Amino acid sequence: AGSITASTTSWQEKPERDVLLHELLGGRGKACAINPPFFCDYGANIFMGENFYANVNCTILDVCEVHIGDNVLLAPGVQIYTAAHPVAVAPRVAGVEFGKPVRIGNNVWIGGSTVICPGVTIGDNSVIGAGSVVTRDIPAGVVAVGNPCRVLHPMTAQELAEI
Repeated sequence: AGSITASTTSWQEKPERDVLLHELLGGRGKACAINPPFFCDYGANIFMGENFYANVNCTILDVCEVHIGDNVLLAPGVQIYTAAHPVAVAPRVAGVEFGKPVRIGNNVWIGGSTVICPGVTIGDNSVIGAGSVVTRDIPAGVVAVGNPCRVLHPMTAQELAEI
C-alpha cells in the first residue's frame, strides 16, 4: 500500500512530495497537488490530469484503474474505491474480490467526505455535494448530492459558460 503522510513530507517540502508522487502514481499532469495524508493500494493504477488538487485524507483504493481528468478538485476526506466484494454470502466469505474502474471527467469538484464506489463514471463539469455516496454514474454538467447520490439539477448556462 502506498501513502504520503505528514511524517513523509511537510507542506513546505513540495519538491520532495512531487518526487514521491511521480514514483507512486501511474501518471499525472503538471500542477498535481495532494495534501497529506494520502492513501492508496498501489498508486500505479491512478492517472491524474493537469491541475489536479486533493485536500487532506484522500484515499484511493486502486485495484483497477482510476482516471481523473483535468482541473479536478477533491475536498478533504474523499474516498474512491475500485475494489468490491460479491453480495452473495458464500463467495464473499470465501474471499472473492473483484474490481471496477472509476473515471472522473474534467472540471469536476467533489465535496468533502464523498465516497465514490467501484465502476462509477462522473461526467465533465459536474459538482458532487459533500457527504455524497456515489453508487452509479453521474452525467456531465450537473450538481449531484446525497446518499445515494442523485442529480439535484443541471448546471446553468451561465455556470457552464464560465469554463
